[in-house]
Amino acid sequence: MPVLQRKKNYKRSIPMYKKIMVAVDGSETAQNALVEAQNIANNYNADLCIVHVITDDSDAARQAGTDVLDNARNATDALPVETKLLEADLIYGLNGISEAISAAVKEWNADLLVVGTANRRGLERFVVGSVAEQLVSKVESSILLVRPEA
Repeated sequence: MPVLQRKKNYKRSIPMYKKIMVAVDGSETAQNALVEAQNIANNYNADLCIVHVITDDSDAARQAGTDVLDNARNATDALPVETKLLEADLIYGLNGISEAISAAVKEWNADLLVVGTANRRGLERFVVGSVAEQLVSKVESSILLVRPEA
């Protein structure tokens, strides 16, 4: 079940999303997030932007990132669809990834960010962290977190 967090600029009226961004990484959970984002974009006749973050500036990483974006775009029937390949510095770890996505949300002026969450628990969550968790505190737009299917 997806979890929606509306930010402080949310008004009590029905939200009208015009620009929806979804972050993908090729995982099944990211695919579920893409489906949710597409459904919302279709319902609101909103623009959809698909983003993917790479942490390596090599040609191979760029090609792999482009392939992830192409596969995501081909899986949608929402129109119009825009894609962005984002770069993050690996030395900042997950924080670099969340910073890149946060900056893209702000630059594109997205009303809603949709992301999948790995649903980690315990020590793994403490050690690895969560990009989705970091985004909740960094992004000023509303965020829809899509959990893995049970």
